[in-house]
Amino acid sequence: MRETAPVAPQPLPGERVAFHEGNGIKLRVREWGAKDAPALVLLHGLRGFSGTWRGLAEHLAEDYRLIAIDQRGRGESDWDPGRNYYTDAYLGDLEAVVETLGLQRFALLGHSMGGTTAYVYAAKHPDRLFALIIEDIAPGASIQGEGAERIKAEMAALPSDFENWDAARAYWRSARPTVSTEALEQRLAESLREAPDGRIAWQYDAKGISETRLHPDPLRVVDLWPVIERIDTPTLIIRGERSDFCAMEAVTEMQRRNAYIQSLTVAGASHYVHDDAPAAFVRHVRRFLSATLRP
Repeated sequence: MRETAPVAPQPLPGERVAFHEGNGIKLRVREWGAKDAPALVLLHGLRGFSGTWRGLAEHLAEDYRLIAIDQRGRGESDWDPGRNYYTDAYLGDLEAVVETLGLQRFALLGHSMGGTTAYVYAAKHPDRLFALIIEDIAPGASIQGEGAERIKAEMAALPSDFENWDAARAYWRSARPTVSTEALEQRLAESLREAPDGRIAWQYDAKGISETRLHPDPLRVVDLWPVIERIDTPTLIIRGERSDFCAMEAVTEMQRRNAYIQSLTVAGASHYVHDDAPAAFVRHVRRFLSATLRP
């Protein structure tokens, strides 16, 4: 079989890219939509990248300004020389981008790791948000449970690089068997690069990020339950029916503790709802934003 390099996704019409400083880290920020439209800030997951939100932007950019961040250590953003890949660092980066862009009131959407940051930001800055959307993460999910163990196993067994693009493609297909071919090729193009020696290397700080997840500092791991109780922003949790990361029992307890939280489950989707069921994901995000948007 002939090796085939992935084709990088084409920018959407009007897609803008800029670099902003956050706590000494240069962050790449992608934007779609008019600058005077209601803003939606987007935070990807552990091994994600800002381009993962391009599908959502394709459908929402006519009505919203979408702002997606390559979080530190990923994509074209700087790697942290001190390997500070904890929620407080991601929160500081988000705060810096919000201030640099002059966002006064906006919606915030976070997937998995990005969802943890989004919860903490909402509790700390309730005056800034008109809506909070969380994709498939609940308190404790990153610490214990089937999903947490799956991710730790992936991190522990992570190859340092690959012989060629087909080997990298096979790795991602085994790791994410439910995602579409288009989504898989996007992962290849945005999370890997061809090194000078011809091998395929990670385009994110795989070693530093893996080390933080496998051997975290317990004093820096966030307990989300007190955070959840402080949120007073209308909040929607979108979970996948087949998720191993966001237990329905935890979501039910969140709703019991906080009346601002509502949830829905997307049939057939895994932890990666926006990849597995993109049309349903767009529909639910649009509906919630429309219902919560205030002047």
